[in-house]
Amino acid sequence: MLYYAKEKPNGAISDEELAQAIGEIVERLGDAKRVLAIPPDMTRYHSRAGRITELLSGLYGERLSDVLPAIGTHYPMTSDEIKTMYGSVPIEKFRVHSWREDLATLGHVPAEFIREVSEGRLDWDWPAQVNRLLTDGGHDLILSVGQVVPHEVIGMANYNKNIFIGTGGREAINKSHYLGAVYGMERMMGRADTPVRRVLNYAAEHFAQDLPVVYILTVVGRGDSGGLELKGLYAGDDAECYLRACELSLEVNFTMLDEPLEKVVVYLDPQEFRSTWLGNKSIYRTRMAIADGGELIVLAPGVREFGEDHDIDRLIRKYGYFTTPEILELVEKNADLQSALGTAAHLIHGSSEGRFKITYCPGGLSREEIEKANFSYGEIDEMTRRYDPAKLKDGWNEEPERLYFISNPAVGLWAYRQRFNNS
Repeated sequence: MLYYAKEKPNGAISDEELAQAIGEIVERLGDAKRVLAIPPDMTRYHSRAGRITELLSGLYGERLSDVLPAIGTHYPMTSDEIKTMYGSVPIEKFRVHSWREDLATLGHVPAEFIREVSEGRLDWDWPAQVNRLLTDGGHDLILSVGQVVPHEVIGMANYNKNIFIGTGGREAINKSHYLGAVYGMERMMGRADTPVRRVLNYAAEHFAQDLPVVYILTVVGRGDSGGLELKGLYAGDDAECYLRACELSLEVNFTMLDEPLEKVVVYLDPQEFRSTWLGNKSIYRTRMAIADGGELIVLAPGVREFGEDHDIDRLIRKYGYFTTPEILELVEKNADLQSALGTAAHLIHGSSEGRFKITYCPGGLSREEIEKANFSYGEIDEMTRRYDPAKLKDGWNEEPERLYFISNPAVGLWAYRQRFNNS
């Protein structure tokens, strides 16, 4: 059921309107005695989910008993990050999800279904797993809060991904990421119906009917002044709210270009991007727009590591980012990648498939570390002087040379029309 929908593709939903809308949603949902909120972490700082969680806390008070950030494989949030993102929400209400522990397995999506959606590429079942707090926490309402935006693993982010991946387990996360990678990222990005989404939908329909989940979804896009604005807000307990959000996201987050881009400069806000695991959105979101033989320059002053997890970081350092055939061959030959398929998928996602040059300019990784990972290295201070993000404007720039600038890759998807249509 769709409980609420508000859209302003050519305007912005103000904070006052947002507060009023969350109040209406809470009233519509009735008297819940024990509420669990599942918002995103700092990597979705601009989603407005932090503000929504703060509003929910004010409305429910003590009835909002737990807040479980859907960190998936990311590092747990620090107390400073929690205060920055969630404002007045009491810090003692926050719980940490461990993707290796604290799991409840609801059921298994059968192997024949995986074979079907993967077009015969994969032949294993998929465990539908969630944090035990969802099944054993005694909540009569679970509010999954998040942003719908084009996504490299599943096509469009959020909805039941927030539950099954954001609070999911190691095997579930690894296998879902690998499914998306072997199927083909460019076949999925910007699409609501993908193999990974079908797997999560199967799990929701067959195994999660008893979980009292209601989704509150946002769509965030750039306004006329260049700043980020809340464009859409939706609430519901089924796919309708997600599909409505996907339609708006494609309208406000998708930039279709009539010519391929020879040089792209992407800036990664250090508050949001501290690893290549996250920072490679600069690659995922632009790859369909960049010309063969072109160059992507990633200004990454906050990037100081590869993975958001020590084991993942170690594997990325060991193998590096290579083409799909090369990574698939490495998976066949190496047991550590076979047991970390999500990392293998990430190594595929971080490759240009040999089509264009990737120059990474990190604030906390050395030339040796970057080049070993199979990127070209750029010195951050030198490259920031040359390509000053404070002076560049989003889109085309003619100085210091003709280039296309993106100030935040997390809020969009860019594609050359012919490449997208052929993917």
